[in-house]
Amino acid sequence: MPLAPATSATPKARLERREPLLGLDRASLGERIGRLGVPERQSRMRVGQLWNWLYVRGATDFAAMTNIAKEFRGELGQRFTLGRPEIVTEQVSVDGTRKWLLRLDDGREVETVYIPEEDRGTLCISSQVGCTLTCSFCHTGTQRLVRNLTPGEIVGQIMIARDRLGDWPGTVANDPRGIPETMRKITNVVLMGMGEPLLNYENTLAAVRRLIDQRAVGIAPGRVTLSTAGIAPGIERLAHEDLPIKLAISLHAATDDLRDRLVPINRRYPLDDLFAATRRYASTTQRRVMFEWALIGGVNDTPEQAQALVERLDGLPTHVNLIRLNPTPSYDGRPSKSNAIDAFAAVLDRAGMPHTMRQRRGAAIEAGCGQLRSRAKEG
Repeated sequence: MPLAPATSATPKARLERREPLLGLDRASLGERIGRLGVPERQSRMRVGQLWNWLYVRGATDFAAMTNIAKEFRGELGQRFTLGRPEIVTEQVSVDGTRKWLLRLDDGREVETVYIPEEDRGTLCISSQVGCTLTCSFCHTGTQRLVRNLTPGEIVGQIMIARDRLGDWPGTVANDPRGIPETMRKITNVVLMGMGEPLLNYENTLAAVRRLIDQRAVGIAPGRVTLSTAGIAPGIERLAHEDLPIKLAISLHAATDDLRDRLVPINRRYPLDDLFAATRRYASTTQRRVMFEWALIGGVNDTPEQAQALVERLDGLPTHVNLIRLNPTPSYDGRPSKSNAIDAFAAVLDRAGMPHTMRQRRGAAIEAGCGQLRSRAKEG
């Protein structure tokens, strides 16, 4: 369902001269408005006002900031922008899954996916334009890495989704868009879209801090998940951050020979190294680690792989998420059949390994990462 471009968009030449504010922390906001000559004694108040409009109310126009003097709003508009990605395409599946192709200021494009379930609504957001990891079954892996996303471009994805879903918090006084907490649509955020978040470490963590700040975007830390293909040094580094979010590792194979084929970064960080880092992470943070396993028929859905997985995870506080492969045009593998899934899960059951069989969502709109962007480029 293509959307018409916004008629109020600022010309690109002007956007390039203005600096985006979305994604900045309080100190950086203070430094920016200091350039406008705001006295230090007023800076804290002004930062608080901007912060609220940026992250809590999701303002897209300085003119909407009615508690800020009109003259100062004009100065802000001349120097800065509240710009977000532009929606190029929106697709809605029969199961309620939504997928957006978003265009950034430089014309690059990324994808964001919203997955509604009975007890939650999960937003999968991107951290890079393209990817370097070339995982065999992931369509994003067929697209070269162009660049990292900025913190504002990462945060902007949830802002766009909130706009499209009507999901702004109802705690803001006199905000007609607000809805009660019990009716909120986006409850969980997963950095599992395009790109490898631990290869865009600083920008990703800056964005996550905006997401989990209860005075900013306000997603509960335990409902934010960073998913990695297994960047061992990044996992080690993450263990020492004050970020009580969840860590998920896209594993998909429990032996090096198979994982080398499915997830080629394994050749750089083989399973022994990956699990050594993961065990140190779990010991340091005292948090459970999730493992993602896309079940591919006749490839990684065997009882032997299940047993190897049990042995790898022995003693770790963990949970395994199983999901049938989401087919993509670039990979000829097929989803596992029900009997193979049952046999795989039975091995985990006998070992007492916690696991969940996730429902595949959004197949009708090719919800696998990178598919919509590829098709747009081909068109």
